[in-house]
Amino acid sequence: MFLQLHSTPERKAHRKVAFCLQMSDQDSSTSASVTEGEVEEEQDEEQDEELDTEMDGEGEKDQRQRDSPVPSLSSFSSSLRAVIRIKQKYQAMKKRKQELALGLAGGAGTFTGAPCRTSPKIFTFDGLTPSCLSSSVPQRKKKKRRRVVLFPDRRRCRAPPKQEQSRAKYCLYLLFAIVFIQVYNAIENLDDHVLRYDLEGLEKSLRREVFGQQGAVENLLSHLKDYLSTYVHNKPLVVSMHGPSGVGKSHLGRLLAGHFRSVVGETLVMQYYVLHHCPQEADALRCAHDLAAIISGMVERAEEEEKIPLFIFDEAEHMHGEILDVLLQLVASKQSNEYLNAIYLFLSNLGHEHITKHTLHNASSTSMASGRHNNLIKELTPILHSSLEKLHPLWTEADILPLSLLEKSHVMECFLDEMTREGFYPDHSNIERLAGEIEYYPEVGGHEYSKTGCKQVVAKVNLL
Repeated sequence: MFLQLHSTPERKAHRKVAFCLQMSDQDSSTSASVTEGEVEEEQDEEQDEELDTEMDGEGEKDQRQRDSPVPSLSSFSSSLRAVIRIKQKYQAMKKRKQELALGLAGGAGTFTGAPCRTSPKIFTFDGLTPSCLSSSVPQRKKKKRRRVVLFPDRRRCRAPPKQEQSRAKYCLYLLFAIVFIQVYNAIENLDDHVLRYDLEGLEKSLRREVFGQQGAVENLLSHLKDYLSTYVHNKPLVVSMHGPSGVGKSHLGRLLAGHFRSVVGETLVMQYYVLHHCPQEADALRCAHDLAAIISGMVERAEEEEKIPLFIFDEAEHMHGEILDVLLQLVASKQSNEYLNAIYLFLSNLGHEHITKHTLHNASSTSMASGRHNNLIKELTPILHSSLEKLHPLWTEADILPLSLLEKSHVMECFLDEMTREGFYPDHSNIERLAGEIEYYPEVGGHEYSKTGCKQVVAKVNLL
């Protein structure tokens, strides 16, 4: 019986029984291994390797027993014990796998306190509980806080959303900028236009060489500055200066003409003397046409050169009616643009009796001593306007500037200036002697007014 067990067919049958037991255990553990994942497959492979090793060891033992000449009872019992031990081992493994499969199917709640099992060789996410995942998965970064605005009341508020601005707003800003630049350039050009005529130099010259007529000089310069400070005019500048003989009308006209010749040129300044250019009344109509042609030519030339011409009419009281009519048409505001850019200066002694009477009557008043020139202009201008409008409507287009009588101190200044110009030594006693030879009105309020002004100064200096 012992020999039959140790025969070759019996060993083969024994191996088949062990192999069938192994296969049955593998079939029963397939479902559990599928649910367990890759971790259980690794364990099955290790167990199969152990089984093969044991089987090889048992085979070697059987070979050695077969080769031995006399088999013994101890060798058979050892083989049987090995088979029984292997079967018990497989049954224990089967039971453990089933328990493990039931635990995985029941959920993680069954093994709340059990530690998580992982493979020591290959890391997988199978069989991990949420508690294990929570410790391994990194936390998400917190969102950045939105920008906040600190208001004066220390309340924190989110920045309001930006509102879309219309493009028309930027166009409006651009329009304002363009208008500002244009206005600024216009102001700069006006300043350049005033500087071009050098009115400051003209003012210094008139204050230095015109005596006793500071009020009239200031008003004349004011009219010139206002007119020359702009390009667009609705009428030409017409100024009419009236005063008695010898008060400096012609001298003022010569100084003004000389200054404008140095600024705008000789061809754009005209000094017209009626007794010289048109002495005969019969030639008044021809003189009027010739004068109109001359003025039109000068105005057109000045328009091309972008300059303002100056026309001075001395001794205007001798002008004929035809000449006054032509001048009225030229200075009217209904003319074309080139005729509006011109300066007309009339010098006349019309209304001198009103000026003389007013000056002598107000010589002793305190207001006359403090502001003689300003009061003279304010009080005499309406009187002269009413008297001159009766003579011809041309004077309604003009600004009237009266020139007052000259005192004895003004006559002495005229002598000093003329003697210095002629090269004589300015002896004060000699100047007083020459000034005493001039005829004066009776003294009024401590003022002596000359009847002829400075008209005889040049003749008396030439006699020295």
